[in-house]
Amino acid sequence: MSFQTIFVIGAGAWGTALAQAAALAGRDVVLVARDQSFANEINASHCNRAYLGDRALSHNIVAQTGWSGLAAADMILMVVPAQHTRRVLLSIDGQALANKPIVLCAKGLEHGSLDRQSEILSKVVPTAHPLVLSGPSFADDVVAGRPTALTLAGRDPDLTDQIAAALAGPSFRPYAASDIVGVELAGSLKNVYALACGAVEGAGLGLSARSALMARAFAEMTRLVTRMGGEAATLTGLAGLGDLALSCTSPQSRNYWFGLQLGQGRSVEEIQQSGAKLAEGLTTAPVAQGLARAHDVDVPLIDAVNLLLAGAVSIDAIVAGLMSRPLKREGKS
Repeated sequence: MSFQTIFVIGAGAWGTALAQAAALAGRDVVLVARDQSFANEINASHCNRAYLGDRALSHNIVAQTGWSGLAAADMILMVVPAQHTRRVLLSIDGQALANKPIVLCAKGLEHGSLDRQSEILSKVVPTAHPLVLSGPSFADDVVAGRPTALTLAGRDPDLTDQIAAALAGPSFRPYAASDIVGVELAGSLKNVYALACGAVEGAGLGLSARSALMARAFAEMTRLVTRMGGEAATLTGLAGLGDLALSCTSPQSRNYWFGLQLGQGRSVEEIQQSGAKLAEGLTTAPVAQGLARAHDVDVPLIDAVNLLLAGAVSIDAIVAGLMSRPLKREGKS
């Protein structure tokens, strides 16, 4: 199968960037926007100024609202915020999604259900073929044609290989894998740890503290992911260490930036009211804590982020508490 016609659902920064990557790979792309004004701008001026400024978009991208033509698509990329995935899937005729490969591109765990994105899809459209795309990437880099490599995980090796090849372009490289659980959890958890690293930086605690936190975050993430059925090897790759390193060190990361503000003493409400962009770690943190409790995994960093988000303690007090934990030999859980 050629996978020539691709529907990308979600015309935010990341959805538009993935539409651009697919178009540059030679695919015919339909980008589904929430608002007709976004679709009109993309079709008329070939840019999405609200999210990506004046970055030029391929003429192979046609934007629309609604689901017209979706049933004829060869592949669907779901790029709506993680907390809206279920609602959007339920709004689409299930027959249009049946037996189709659906690439889940949001990094987050659903509040309330504790479901991963692929679990949501399996419950709403059980006949669909779920794949997960995750890794170190910023939308602006992808649209600008800067080299970007990610992990594409799917259950069917042949299908995953074919879709990776269909999406691959001159500067966009998906590496096929099979560990959906590990890739999804790593992509979600790194947002929580990015909040923590941003807070450490915002509080002026130094690069040594941030580096130590990243290392312990990797160890903590490994404990939780492997307990939930993911593979440790996944965490040493793009979807694990690669994405963790990017998100925990760059102010371009929405979660790291949000953490910076928290570390400087601002409350969640103050930051949100200032017009901050969506930081998925805010909703993922309590879900990750719930999953850890359910699987009996010790997650002091995730616990600390939840305390910070609740405004219960300062970042200085949290770090002091972490530093006073009993000493263990490294490598021991």
